[in-house]
Amino acid sequence: MTADSILEIRNVSKSFDIAGGKKLLAVDDISFDVERNSICVLLGPSGCGKSTVLRMMAGLETPTSGAVMIGGHAVDGPGQDRGMVFQAYTSFDWLSVQKNVEFGMKINGVPAAERRERAAHFTELVGLGKFSEAYPSQLSGGMRQRVAIARTLANGPEVLLMDEPFGALDAETRWLMQELMIDVAEKTNTTMVVVTHDLEEAIFLADKIVFLSSHPGRLKEEIVPDFKQGRRIGDKEHVVKLDGYGNLEAHLMRLMREEGRHAA
Repeated sequence: MTADSILEIRNVSKSFDIAGGKKLLAVDDISFDVERNSICVLLGPSGCGKSTVLRMMAGLETPTSGAVMIGGHAVDGPGQDRGMVFQAYTSFDWLSVQKNVEFGMKINGVPAAERRERAAHFTELVGLGKFSEAYPSQLSGGMRQRVAIARTLANGPEVLLMDEPFGALDAETRWLMQELMIDVAEKTNTTMVVVTHDLEEAIFLADKIVFLSSHPGRLKEEIVPDFKQGRRIGDKEHVVKLDGYGNLEAHLMRLMREEGRHAA
């Protein structure tokens, strides 16, 4: 573990039981670190185990071998130090935006006045301040996903885990949400781990890309987008014009193509 790492994945493998008493190896001997206050993107072809790795970070799955560590301690289940945002919308339709964002804090025993204040802060942070009394059925898909993000952030996690969070959104809403996450990362210093198979999304969001091979998932390459020169850039049209963007996109395409051939 380096001094600035918050998550450690150490020689992690994961097998699942399948029919006939057999085992299916989903993830094979993966090791990498996630640096504190960084955005780490898990990228790779469909079926490579990205979501399985994320679920092990969340404590929703247990490694068959190896260890997932947060802050030097083994992950042995879900915890308040980690928050999870899924692709599917997870808002409660019978609660307003404000009450949705308060929900987790209420479960965790946060006093009413404090949770109202925190919910209002994070609702404003994700651009939903004017919609705090609206219900999820009255919101667009992107707005409903903002509710889920605000609710998760309001619980104060050290690490925000996101599994294809914008996969169901149209192209315009998707890049607006990506820009929102850059803004949130800058304002909250929350560490983020994002699963995607979208190359543009990975390049735009990532401080580091962890590329996994086709099934079973193995660490293929760790990539730092050096063309950003250590900066986070909040508008996508600026990023795609930078020298080096096209080279990285082409490199990731080659990796995807190689792994597609291996899978075939």
